[in-house]
Amino acid sequence: MSGYELVEFVEPAFHEGGIFQGTRERVLGLFDVESDAIEAGREAWTTFRRSGSADVAWWIVRVPGEPLARWIADGSSPVERVLDLTTNELIDVR
Repeated sequence: MSGYELVEFVEPAFHEGGIFQGTRERVLGLFDVESDAIEAGREAWTTFRRSGSADVAWWIVRVPGEPLARWIADGSSPVERVLDLTTNELIDVR
């Protein structure tokens, strides 16, 4: 069993008069090493940001089954974050 999973969440762009289609969740990969999962997440995040998509999207790296993410990036932000497991706070990566 892999130690980390990279998960993508996407909410399609909402247009006036449209119906919210819900959030799509997709596991993009399973990794033995956390840094490999984060690197793949950075690639997915960067590709999305360059695409110009109006969808709302974010990516997380977590241990399968855990409710807390170890790394998170938002498609609308140039900032990535990690979780401080001692305080459960998101910390900006500099």
